[in-house]
Amino acid sequence: MAPHSPEAPIAVDKERLDTINDSPGSLVEPPSYSREEEKALVRKLDLRLLPPLTLLYLLSFLDRSNVANARIEGLATDLGISGDQYLTGLTLYFIGYVLFEIPCNIVLKRTSPRSWLPTLTLVWGVVTTLQGITQNQSGFYAVRFFLGVAESGLFPGVVFFLSMWYQRNEQHYRVALFFSAASLAGAFGGILAYGIAFMKGVGGLDGWRWIFILEGLLTIIVSTGAYFVIPNYPLTAKFLSPSERTHALHRLASCDSTRDESFTWSGVLSALKDPKCWLYGFTFHTLSLPLYTLSLFLPTIIQELGFSAAQAQLLTVPPYAIATGLTVTAAVFSERTRMRSPFILAPACISIIGYIILLSVPSIKSPGAAYVGVILAAAGIYPACAIALSWPANNVSGQTKRATACAMQISVGNMGAVIGTQLYRTEYAPRFFVGHGVACGYMIANLGVVCLLWSVLIRENRMKERILEEVGGGAGGKEEGSGGLGTEGEVEGWRADEDPRWKFQT
Repeated sequence: MAPHSPEAPIAVDKERLDTINDSPGSLVEPPSYSREEEKALVRKLDLRLLPPLTLLYLLSFLDRSNVANARIEGLATDLGISGDQYLTGLTLYFIGYVLFEIPCNIVLKRTSPRSWLPTLTLVWGVVTTLQGITQNQSGFYAVRFFLGVAESGLFPGVVFFLSMWYQRNEQHYRVALFFSAASLAGAFGGILAYGIAFMKGVGGLDGWRWIFILEGLLTIIVSTGAYFVIPNYPLTAKFLSPSERTHALHRLASCDSTRDESFTWSGVLSALKDPKCWLYGFTFHTLSLPLYTLSLFLPTIIQELGFSAAQAQLLTVPPYAIATGLTVTAAVFSERTRMRSPFILAPACISIIGYIILLSVPSIKSPGAAYVGVILAAAGIYPACAIALSWPANNVSGQTKRATACAMQISVGNMGAVIGTQLYRTEYAPRFFVGHGVACGYMIANLGVVCLLWSVLIRENRMKERILEEVGGGAGGKEEGSGGLGTEGEVEGWRADEDPRWKFQT
């Protein structure tokens, strides 16, 4: 079957639907579905898609951040690396991550989620396990770099994948739930590290080595099962009945997910030339530095408050647990109000308050107050990240362009993480003024970037409304929150997110 012309009006591919339900003309007279049927299908999608994807991301975040737990159990001492060399290893992870994100999403678009996502998981599971047998600085540098390469394709790939299954107004909530695994991984990581550290001496290995080995082996086991659990796209989903596949495709008729769109380099260039895609990237850039400095240095920050290594492992749990709850809460209210920007700005303000406390309270004299600052910082960062990371998947149309935009956001964003890995140096302990100060500054900058992006999206929506009114299609575009395209009016040819019928979510 020939692919659609890029200029064809957006619609569910009639031939593809007829293949499913043998109902010629079903697109002309689309089946009507009750509210109960709609809810049942979405619930089935949620139960089938979200648990395995969330588990993969939980393991991804666990395997990238467990180095922080290993550090306070003696990693640097045993490998003979200095504090600055340890930080270089953290930086190499994000260099690998940034360099390979866009290529990984291009591979995803040219292959399939069912084969690509589990393969990535298997590879980083092997690399994580190898961290447990690293013997020197060179080995540490190598495994951190290749861990970043292997993990780089998961998050942007899953964000793109979910955009092919859910309507626009449904996507951000699912992405936020998916991202909540990051904070959940922090909570689990502290508990697991506390328990695994007691294996010191087993097999002649130190406890920090067992952290990598056991958590890496768990990832490998899960990845093998993922090959049988992760589906591709609605058209070929075996867990759906023929009628459910038809229903799933009809639900996506108002977006571009049902278009038979092959990979195009023009879609990649379109994302690279779109200023909004860069603003999505800088939105996450201003969040990723605080996000990753907190996840990579939280055990050290808490230990410097005067706690033992074991106590610090356990005290990492409450900040992450609270952050997980607030991430889900923010996602729920963002979905109900169909707003994005306010649910980034409000948590960012909470995080700023947390960093101000950390900067102003003498941690040694008032460890309890400083710990409250840690909790507030985490409680603000994670909800803001969850909403920000779902934004391009909601607003960018054109499958190749969206896949590229999602990868761009993470690539540009994680450049902040590259910077952040050098801020919490040993000589800055115990107050870490430089790290906390830069993180606070980045959160303040996030307020400015989000407000700028918000205003740009509002302005472009107004321009589109005027165009539709001029061509007589003003009544055709649906409300912004619905993500609908409405009728074509006199606007000919679908032009992806540049089309006046495509309203941006703000």
